[in-house]
Amino acid sequence: MNARQTTAEVVVVDYGLGNLRSVTRGLERAGAEVTLSADPADFGSADGIVLPGVGAFSEGMDNAGPFREALEAEAEAGTPLFGICLGMQMLLTTSEEADHEGQGDAEGLDLVPGKNVRFSRDQTVPHMGWNELDVQRDHPLVEGVDGEYAYFVHSYYAVPDDEAAVVATTDYGTDFASIVANEDGNVFGTQFHPEKSGETGLQILRNYVDYCLDQR
Repeated sequence: MNARQTTAEVVVVDYGLGNLRSVTRGLERAGAEVTLSADPADFGSADGIVLPGVGAFSEGMDNAGPFREALEAEAEAGTPLFGICLGMQMLLTTSEEADHEGQGDAEGLDLVPGKNVRFSRDQTVPHMGWNELDVQRDHPLVEGVDGEYAYFVHSYYAVPDDEAAVVATTDYGTDFASIVANEDGNVFGTQFHPEKSGETGLQILRNYVDYCLDQR
């Protein structure tokens, strides 16, 4: 009998935006074998796909356009797809950010139906710094992190159509979804940066790597 492979092969999507070096290093520390790729053909052989992101929603979706069909296909196939920060927001259907910036409509991936909305004028934006995770429901990604702190930098947050898509919340004047997941559980995202969140972030990345192995 063949021994179970203990290294998850993860593709980090290089679409021109994102903290690629830090994300790659974090995943490697968590035990993954990481390929940084701008070729959707690499997705099919991966145990997991990570969609990082730093920047504006419209620019992110413009850059990610060539990857849309491949990401949708992998999500449908059950591949663990992990969006980080802007990458998480791109999993949703749309965002107020495009209208706010005068860029018109921008369509997200719609893998977790919902909308990204801007914090109210009463709140300082961006929301920046360490804040607490309040786990709302079971999901492999959040094993061992309830009540722990993660590092955020964002002005918009996700409002899924289905409340069941909210895996964890964080309080910043309002309770917002800091981790979301689709109905099947294989598409999920964190509004915070796990690669910048110390031991809490490393635990989440380890949870992701373990989940990729379990889904193989």
